Amino acid sequence: MFLEAKQVVKKYANHLALNNVDLHVPENSIYGLLGPNGAGKTTLIRIINQITGPDSGEILFNGRPLKPEDVHSIGYLPEERGLYKKMKVGEQALYLARMKGLSRHDALKRLKYWFEKFEIQPWWDKKVEELSKGMQQKIQFVVTVLHEPKLLIFDEPFSGFDPINANLLKQEILGLKDKGATILFSTHNMGSVEELCDHITLINKSKTILNGQIDDIRQGYKDNLFKLDFVGDEELVRQKLTGNFNIESINAVNGHTTAFVTMLNEASVNQMIASIINDVQIYGLQEVLPTMNDIFIKVVEKSNQSNSKN
Repeated sequence: MFLEAKQVVKKYANHLALNNVDLHVPENSIYGLLGPNGAGKTTLIRIINQITGPDSGEILFNGRPLKPEDVHSIGYLPEERGLYKKMKVGEQALYLARMKGLSRHDALKRLKYWFEKFEIQPWWDKKVEELSKGMQQKIQFVVTVLHEPKLLIFDEPFSGFDPINANLLKQEILGLKDKGATILFSTHNMGSVEELCDHITLINKSKTILNGQIDDIRQGYKDNLFKLDFVGDEELVRQKLTGNFNIESINAVNGHTTAFVTMLNEASVNQMIASIINDVQIYGLQEVLPTMNDIFIKVVEKSNQSNSKN
């Protein structure tokens, strides 16, 4: 594993922020670190960035204990932005690039590339406080990736972006992965998780409650729900599917009907098709997997109920 957290514990006074949390991030992947507000995600990110240390447990980076000098191999975009409001954009970007170990020549060359790519050259001599939140976010993203770190950590990277710029940033994140970066990605936007992430870990109230590959998790939480598209007698379909199937919803528009059907009693897709094939024209039948948003809510609620009983 490229990045690992092993049995990490962190306490603040009487608050247990992390309780034996594990994390296993494969190299060249986009890994989602998820959880409700206050779950412990930011604490874990701060430990990985060596802003604070764990009370027990360890962080492994590329198969060995994380060292102070590894900070130069990490790019961190925090949820709370850290740009100096009174400084000019270009001056600040250059300053932060030099802090990451880049020469002035290399920093200017790379900044020129990114400012042209994002079409933000006119902002170079503007003060940060003159920019919108989304514009400031672009600048912070640029200085985060400028030194081409092996590990990138993005905490709510789409905050403040309109849909067009959020999509632009998603494409850049995927491009960074294609170039070899490993990305740890924290967000509350489950749609972005499905679009970008290969694996996830879900933390709730300081504990890991779910982890694995996205596809495996969605398969594991499926509930035999299928989307059926057909043309024909809606009431006849209801009658034919009585017993081994339950119609959750059905809606007809311009003669085209869509039904969401749950299979019961170990019924099969072939049985569903055989029940109605002679009475309607079937245009589509596909399994509906739960969204990561549905799974997030279900797993967190179950965890909260379990905690309240203990």
